[in-house]
Amino acid sequence: MRTIDCEVIISEVARLCQEANFKLEDDVVQSFKCSYETEVSQSGKEILNLLIENAAIAANESIPMCQDTGVAVVFLELGQDTHIINGNLYKAINEGVRKGYQEGYLRKSMVAHPLERVNTGDNTPAVIHTRIVPGDQVKITVAPKGGGSENMSALKMLKPAEGVEGVKNFILETVENAGPNPCPPLIVGVGIGGTMEKCALLAKEALLRSVGEPHPMPDIAELEQELLGKINNLGIGPSGLGGRTTALAVHIEIFGSHIASLPVAVNLNCHAARHKSVVI
Repeated sequence: MRTIDCEVIISEVARLCQEANFKLEDDVVQSFKCSYETEVSQSGKEILNLLIENAAIAANESIPMCQDTGVAVVFLELGQDTHIINGNLYKAINEGVRKGYQEGYLRKSMVAHPLERVNTGDNTPAVIHTRIVPGDQVKITVAPKGGGSENMSALKMLKPAEGVEGVKNFILETVENAGPNPCPPLIVGVGIGGTMEKCALLAKEALLRSVGEPHPMPDIAELEQELLGKINNLGIGPSGLGGRTTALAVHIEIFGSHIASLPVAVNLNCHAARHKSVVI
């Protein structure tokens, strides 16, 4: 049994919160550059160029790439042979979020009560998803999620008879209805199957994949490409000003489901597709 001190968790989460908000992953920036080459709209090209410049300034000056520094969504892969010592794991993660958002001068966006709307002042609580895995390591991924794109996400419990055409129609309707509100170009995360809550989590997890990395199952990868083409034919474009680059990628994750159920969740991510990971 390997031990990991909570102080290490706090320090690493604090660092990840800041790095995720300051520096986009290379695959995201590269997707901006590739889209710039293929975008037909002049305003779309200008927006993509601004996004490239913005990402470089944020990384070089260690300032947030977006004013909305997001809900701190944390994915944990906890090795079953790991023992967390000197504290509680979830409390340590929240302390790391508190420390990271304060030290990085990141906007605190969380309210303690969803109806009373009083800001907690430190961006806690984090939203934590935990998966127990083999081994004695802990992988922590911090994925700050902005409110604008999160608000445009949707879930629907389809009838199984609606099939793949019903799934496609719901995904396209969700993106079209969102229009410019989620700050395109988007990463479209999709969950298909499971239960209601599992499906929503699949859609969120789909956003962690490298931009454009296809699903390992050929039929799902083909569906991703078909949907990306149809979404980019909607004409919403970068910042909703028109053009072909409404989405940079569609990522689908699937799971088994009940014979009477066909849940579909769409989790939209704005162009600030932020996530950073560490393995301890």
